[in-house]
Amino acid sequence: GHMLSHLCAATQTLYILWIAMAQVAGHEDREKTTALKDLLSRIDLDELMKKDEPPFTFPKTLEEFEYAFNEYGQLRHIKTGEPFVFNAREDLHRWNQKRYEALGEIITQYVYELLEKKCNMTKAILPVDATDVEPTSFIYQSSDALSNPSKLLVLIQGSGVVRAGQWARRLIINQDLDSGTQIPFITRAIEEGYGVMVLNPNENYLEVEKPVQSPLIPSPTEPSDEPAEKRERKEDKEGKKKREFYEKYRNPQKETETERIPIRENGSSEEHVLYVWDHFVSKAAAKNVFIMAHSYGGLSFVELMNQREMQVKNRVCAVALTDSAHNIWLQETSKGTQDWMQQHCCNWVSSPEPLDTPLDPMLPDCPRVSAGTERHELTSWMSFNSIFMFFSDILEAKESEEAEETSNTVTTRSSSLKSKHQDL
Repeated sequence: GHMLSHLCAATQTLYILWIAMAQVAGHEDREKTTALKDLLSRIDLDELMKKDEPPFTFPKTLEEFEYAFNEYGQLRHIKTGEPFVFNAREDLHRWNQKRYEALGEIITQYVYELLEKKCNMTKAILPVDATDVEPTSFIYQSSDALSNPSKLLVLIQGSGVVRAGQWARRLIINQDLDSGTQIPFITRAIEEGYGVMVLNPNENYLEVEKPVQSPLIPSPTEPSDEPAEKRERKEDKEGKKKREFYEKYRNPQKETETERIPIRENGSSEEHVLYVWDHFVSKAAAKNVFIMAHSYGGLSFVELMNQREMQVKNRVCAVALTDSAHNIWLQETSKGTQDWMQQHCCNWVSSPEPLDTPLDPMLPDCPRVSAGTERHELTSWMSFNSIFMFFSDILEAKESEEAEETSNTVTTRSSSLKSKHQDL
């Protein structure tokens, strides 16, 4: 018995020792792994790819890019007639992306020009009382935007890189101007006697280049307990190691650091829509205001309703949304707003169903119908005709209702408006 207990104790000791050794081994492995991870984290694959990357200097005009829009509004290469090719250089994704963005900037200016030359619109500067030194933005207006006594159409795009006059950059570059810009809406609206206002909800700040800081000064962001001299020596050594390591692998192109100066009272899409309402739309003469908003623009419209519910109800005749990003719960809309939206709004959403097919209203807000496409960015162009029909139907119903009221026939108030768009 005595012998046995000895054996047990020994086994136990061995067992404990074995666990301890395993832990040490594990610890060593972990350290190795950590060291390896550290090394890998420093070998940034993107950085490696950069070594043969051409410089980020791109043409400043469409002509220099050797592209032009043909008679159908499609972007084509001047020499080959080919559509735009994103992968101009295989394996250089970052460079291709930068090239695409450079082209996008040119497109933005090109669309502004079309608004001015083709649609005869003019810029109005925001904020309206801007000083000479602060950053500004602008919206575009038709000549009668503020004076048209009858109808005003307000266009609000989604979020992202798009600027006034565009729905989707991708469509402009890869499909055509009609599907990707707001120009068909503007042209048709002007033909149908609307004044037009084109908002610019994504122009929120001015980007200025930061002065390049000398890399010799260690950033004071992380305080440390080490004495200064020791820390500097260590940093010198590490910095030198890192530098040598990187020099081997790349001649880096630094992307310039920029600083954003917000545009006063227009620092976000929501702020912009509210600002334009207060300083332009609410001052317009039009008896009937119509709003068309895509994606995030729908969210900004609902935010406007939250802030100016009575004004919107008094002035706005109808609202067309396309694949709207609004949410009546998250945005905490009032019951009054929800009821009003059910009567005056319609949301054309991406769906496999045929155009204008009524879809389940998920929430008690605006009716949803199919835009006749499953592609988010195409919803506005696909529902183009339906939207103008929706506007004129609602206006007609409103006007006949008003006519009935003024002729003072105390007939049961026409609910033609309701019934007509109930099935939407």
